[in-house]
Amino acid sequence: MTSQGVSELIYWKDAKWTGFIFTGLVVALITLSQISIISIASNLSLTILCMTISARLYMKILKALKKSDGTNPFQTYLDVDISLSQEQTQKFVDRIIVMVTSAMTEVRRLFLVDSFIDSIKFTVLMYLLTYIGAVFNGLTLVIIAVICVFSIPLLYRQHQAQIDQYVGLVTSQIGNIREKFRAKIPSAKAKEQ
Repeated sequence: MTSQGVSELIYWKDAKWTGFIFTGLVVALITLSQISIISIASNLSLTILCMTISARLYMKILKALKKSDGTNPFQTYLDVDISLSQEQTQKFVDRIIVMVTSAMTEVRRLFLVDSFIDSIKFTVLMYLLTYIGAVFNGLTLVIIAVICVFSIPLLYRQHQAQIDQYVGLVTSQIGNIREKFRAKIPSAKAKEQ
């Protein structure tokens, strides 16, 4: 999907399509939080198999009754070549190797303290994630993220003037606090001397 398509989804350009995608994602994620992925995959597979076997059996019955030639209704899908060429396979493997190598290099750099500051930041992040993990599981965070992606951009677009005004006020207040803090630091150093 292109960035234009994603933009149209999150800004609800086509409300029916966006509603369908949003509802499907949220229902799927909530289902995953209640039922194991193995149960979902096996039940979905059983449903698909029941439908395809029924369709194939129906065509066999029609052939026996001489009302059809009895061809497989899925033959066009069976004839599609899904194999990858050597070049495509090599391209995907090369891309995966580059991603895994760069990830392992970064993990090694962080865990073996190549940069003290980066390792400390990573340590603080992992420590904060332990608190987030104690309150939420990963699936709950994904559900919250999906809801935010489909609601925050639209809300911002509809109320942009008010939000920008309040953000400006907060930014100016933070700037004032920083200036006061910076002004107190030199006077505190002067008192120490």
